[in-house]
Amino acid sequence: MKSLAQRFSAGNDWKPCFVDESIQDGIHDTMLTNHKIVALVPITDGEKAKAFYVDKLGLEFRSDDGFAIVVIANGHMLRLTKMREVKPQPFTVLGWETADIAADIRSLQVNGVTFERFGDFMKQDELGIWTAPDGTKVAWFKDPDGNILSLSQHSG
Repeated sequence: MKSLAQRFSAGNDWKPCFVDESIQDGIHDTMLTNHKIVALVPITDGEKAKAFYVDKLGLEFRSDDGFAIVVIANGHMLRLTKMREVKPQPFTVLGWETADIAADIRSLQVNGVTFERFGDFMKQDELGIWTAPDGTKVAWFKDPDGNILSLSQHSG
């Protein structure tokens, strides 16, 4: 089978410089699908963030390199990036998928995590869980800088 580069330049004696010979049928051998995600969340106070993410959420502390507090979540690196100022966004910046959202909410509440309530905007149960039309369950909470985090239990 001809490579994408060969098919693209078939019959031509030129080849565009952006076509890499290692591309086979549109899939490059360095696609990011096989690499671990590194998540980044902005913070202003390293000590408060460490207390929240390690003590309250139970993530594993790895290091503090002066630029970020590094924690591990199920084998994935989360860099709590130190900033002078954080402007919290009105959407989820980081979330965890769970098999039992109600049990995880109760466990986090024991550790002092407060779950958000959105009033009449969306119907939530007594634990703060919103159920999407497809059956997915989601609950939100904030870190000390006001970053919105979530737990989700997917129906499928």
